[in-house]
Parts: sequence; structure tokens; C-alpha cells
Amino acid sequence: MKHSETVFVVDDDPGIRDSLSLLLEQQDITVKVFDSASAFLAVVGQPEPRSCAIIDIRMPDMNGLALQAELTLRGVSLPIIFLTGHGDIPMSVRAIKSGAINFLTKPVTGHTLLESVYVALLESDRLNSQLEVNHSAQACLQLLTDREREVMVLTIEGQTNKDIGRRLGISHRTVEIHRSHVMHKTGAKTLPDLIRIAAEAGNSAQH
Repeated sequence: MKHSETVFVVDDDPGIRDSLSLLLEQQDITVKVFDSASAFLAVVGQPEPRSCAIIDIRMPDMNGLALQAELTLRGVSLPIIFLTGHGDIPMSVRAIKSGAINFLTKPVTGHTLLESVYVALLESDRLNSQLEVNHSAQACLQLLTDREREVMVLTIEGQTNKDIGRRLGISHRTVEIHRSHVMHKTGAKTLPDLIRIAAEAGNSAQH
């Protein structure tokens, strides 16, 4: 079954919006167009699975780089392709360093643009898969009691059961029981597993 694909086009030039819509719709890609950054920000949340955005750099209300920064601030994981007639090298470097998939200068061929779109959609798949993993890890940690969470943190820091017991004022045996509960509830088989799950849960919390 083919995944639904969506491309958001944010450009104040109606001619560009129309031409991109035609090109992408010919590839059976759903296109949603916006004439300004503010119009896009008014509706965007966590985007549809398998999606990306084509964003113009220079727009009246907010430029494309500022829009990219705002999406990052909001925790929106959306691969971005910049398409502009006003690009320069420093601007493109800044865009790529901030996570853009590509920075294309008009005029650009349909083939080149579609290549970038498909790369961006693959990146969207990767981001969505990672987000699911992170949320799953966070759900596991939410099963822990406060004491179990304390034991987990100290275990990850490399402290022994005896050290943890002294730190928390509980017996060595009680620490072992809490640690066993932590491993069971998180599904971790080894300490590296537990460290990975805690890191993934932390990434989820950042979103």
C-alpha cells in the first residue's frame, strides 16, 4: 500500500505556487499551499506522516530561515527544501546547518526539485519512526514509581547497588528489587539497553 505523501508549499508568488502544485500533483503527491509564513504557522502542528515543505526564502511577513527557526522552536519535525531566486552562499550554508534538506536557486528543473522532494520524504519517514521510538520509551518510564526512577538514574550514572542504597537510605536488597522492577517495566535486558531507553525518552520530552 502506498503511503500518503504531502508537500507544503510556502511562497508569496502565486505563479510559483501554481507551478509547484501542478508538478507535484502529477506525481500523485498531495499539495497544500500557503502565501505566507504566518498562514502556514497558523495551521501547522505535527505534520502528516511522510511530508515535507518547500519554502521561499524572502517573503513579506517572515523570511524562510526565520520560519525554519520557528518550526524548530515549536518542535515540528518537518524536512524543508528552500527554493528561492535570492539565495547566496552564506544563506544556503545557514539553512543546511539548521537541517534543511536542500537549498535550490530558481530556476530549477522539475527533475532536480522532485529528487529533493523524495529525499525529504524519506527523511520524514526516518523522523517519524524515531519519534515513535521516543514516545514508546517515554511511555515505559511513566510506568516507574518515583523511587524506581531515582534508582534508574543512579544506575545509569554507574553507581553500584550499595552506593545507591547509601545515597537513598535504603537497603542493598531493596535497591535490587527496585532495579529489577525498572528493568522489567522498561523491557531493558542490560544496562546499555536502559541507557538507550532513557535517552530516547529524553528526546521525546524535548518534542
